[in-house]
Amino acid sequence: MKFDQDLDAIGLLCPLPVLKARKRLKSMAAGEVLRIQATDPAAVIDIPHFCNEAGHRLIETRSDQTPQLYFVKKQ
Repeated sequence: MKFDQDLDAIGLLCPLPVLKARKRLKSMAAGEVLRIQATDPAAVIDIPHFCNEAGHRLIETRSDQTPQLYFVKKQ
């Protein structure tokens, strides 16, 4: 999957992956894709919830691997 920016949240625990994603997405243009790499077990719940609340689109999740990968399209 193509992405415009990459966020390394490996080793960070809740709520840091979401907080860092929020900050990074603010600086991105609408339509750009952020790849988030995370190892926090709560990320599988937190990142989709964040996208739903913030209005971004979670276009792909790969939570069956380490690190987990999330691809978020800024709306």
